Amino acid sequence: MSVTGGDALAREFTEHRAHLVAVAYRLTGSVADAEDAVQESWLRLAALEPERRAEIREPRAWLTTVVGHLCLDRLRSAAVRRESYVGQWLPEPIVSPSGGGLGESPLDAAVRDDGVRMAAMLVLDRLTPEQRVAFVLHDAFAVPFAEIAEVLGCSPAAARQHGSRGRRVLADADPPARAPAAEQRAVLERFLAAVLRGDIDAVTEILHPEAVLIGDSGGKARTTRQVMVGADRIIRFLTGLLRQYSPDALAHVRPVLVNGDPGMYVPPAPGHDGYRDLDARLQTVAVRDGRVVAIYDQANPDKLRRVTG
Repeated sequence: MSVTGGDALAREFTEHRAHLVAVAYRLTGSVADAEDAVQESWLRLAALEPERRAEIREPRAWLTTVVGHLCLDRLRSAAVRRESYVGQWLPEPIVSPSGGGLGESPLDAAVRDDGVRMAAMLVLDRLTPEQRVAFVLHDAFAVPFAEIAEVLGCSPAAARQHGSRGRRVLADADPPARAPAAEQRAVLERFLAAVLRGDIDAVTEILHPEAVLIGDSGGKARTTRQVMVGADRIIRFLTGLLRQYSPDALAHVRPVLVNGDPGMYVPPAPGHDGYRDLDARLQTVAVRDGRVVAIYDQANPDKLRRVTG
């Protein structure tokens, strides 16, 4: 790495930032952790003596392994924290305006990748920290297993095995691929309209019989705490839930992009005349063959801080 001078170094790092954010988010499922890891990688690079920095032949590869180290530490500590987490856990969403499409920020660049859709990110949480790091770095970002082994503190053969096991878990899970945006948007709009007008037959037609509903509140908002499986159960849950809120509570729902896919933001609404307060939430769906196979209901206010409006 032959760059000299603080400004030149910062410019070169900026060239790699989008890539590093994509790596860190895919590894942690947390926007905050991803941004912290990328910032720490910059601090470590900037703190190197010029002679040591000059020895770095491939800055992107060096920074990627640093981010991998940092994210591995975060994954291990997150695994401990989740033992006491209330209810289900969903990745922290990356939310973009719906109308204008994705922008050019590092986060916007990250969600263009099919592997960052909510369904795929959720499956990554089934992996051990070591499997996740090995799989993501190798399969998504083509990092050699010899370098992954340095991140994991194991032999290249062991790193390869971690990656292989992670790959098998994801293959068995078979998360739905990203459907075309127009198809997703149409299915989501049909589903919402059917739910709001109480058309059980229409909802049943849109929902896959084995659809799942996953809610994340962290115990700080109202949603299901258990994974709900089956169209009949989901329909009963949604119709019962709607009765608790004022008919105008959903009047200001607005479309957004959630991890690059069409979704909707439901702003908070006060209850009145015996109705409950409505907690803010972010919803998106996974679509397969024109039907909803999964509904993701993010209601944890800590994960909605970046959603405005």
